[in-house]
Amino acid sequence: MDIRGDLRSRWEQVRGWGTANPWAVDIGIALLVQAAMTMPFVVPRGPELEPATWPAYGLTTLTVLPLVWRRRAPLAVLLAILAASALYKLAVEGPGQPLPYTGLVSVYTIAALSPAWQRLTTAALLVVAVPASVWLNTQSARELTFSLFVFGAAYVFGRLQDARQRAHRVEAEQAAARERARIAREMHDILSHAVSLMVVQAEAGPVAVRAAPARAEAAFEAISETGREAMAQLRHMLGVLREGDEGTAPRRPQPDLAGIPDLVARVRAGGLAVDYETEGGVRALPAATGASAYRVVQEALTNVVKHAQARRADVRLAYADGVLRVTVTDDGRGPRPGSGGHGLVGIRERAAAHGGTAAMGPGPAGRGFEVRVRLPVPSGTETAEAGR
Repeated sequence: MDIRGDLRSRWEQVRGWGTANPWAVDIGIALLVQAAMTMPFVVPRGPELEPATWPAYGLTTLTVLPLVWRRRAPLAVLLAILAASALYKLAVEGPGQPLPYTGLVSVYTIAALSPAWQRLTTAALLVVAVPASVWLNTQSARELTFSLFVFGAAYVFGRLQDARQRAHRVEAEQAAARERARIAREMHDILSHAVSLMVVQAEAGPVAVRAAPARAEAAFEAISETGREAMAQLRHMLGVLREGDEGTAPRRPQPDLAGIPDLVARVRAGGLAVDYETEGGVRALPAATGASAYRVVQEALTNVVKHAQARRADVRLAYADGVLRVTVTDDGRGPRPGSGGHGLVGIRERAAAHGGTAAMGPGPAGRGFEVRVRLPVPSGTETAEAGR
């Protein structure tokens, strides 16, 4: 991992820790503000300035303490800070602060976390409290302008943080929806393909037992192999999804172009004559693209087995001009309403995810059905012939 990626990862860990430990974060912020407000009490002061007394420092701490509860009751915290600050101004002669730290933190918190009515109440309070504080201090227009500016900036930063958090939540929800759709496609492809082949083999089994025992034995072996393969893929998927299993789940690679010959062989074993050919020196694809190409062929063949009543199918992979074209054609009865269902939708979604296209319709001369998918292949990949 590069330095930037490592720093980003560490920052995400810190943010995650802060989200899980809000009390610790708020106490840390209060301590940091307390340290900043302690500076005027420890820095040497001239004889003409107010003395730094312990009662004054105690009241300063009293203005900081409410920040510990800033998330739980932000408006109440602001009122407590304003009251403690007014008491400091009226009851003691202590060092002043270069910035109203506690008030700024409180206004930022209200702007970032509170509903609209609390934000409006805060604005009304500041309209009264800021001029009153300036009048008790220097009574200068310069201080009034500066105070209004810094409180306004704290409010704006709080609103920006709220907008950012909302955008992150929307992004997280969209990412979760995309992940659910991806998992649904994977589960559909695995189960639909396996169950379809097993049903075809099981339906042919009784006839084959009486007429051709050797063929029946092969059919039952195909059912067993298809079931084991489906279970293995499902275990892999569920193992990766299971929380906390990232380090122990089997790291079986996703299927890719190299797995298409075995896929074709399993479909052939089910009784469908399938021809597979490649053209143009099909290239080694990135893992995600290769897996999508495999799933496209798998779903297209599954639809042939389930819906087409075909005798044969042709699978063709052709690479040219930076594009992999996947074509699956059958000689069956052609499309009918409701056939394919989620599978054809999944093929379109897979193609779109890689910037490609998918088209389905009648085969050559209007006979059968044809699935045509176009997947862009990133440049720089090395040429590798796909096995038959």
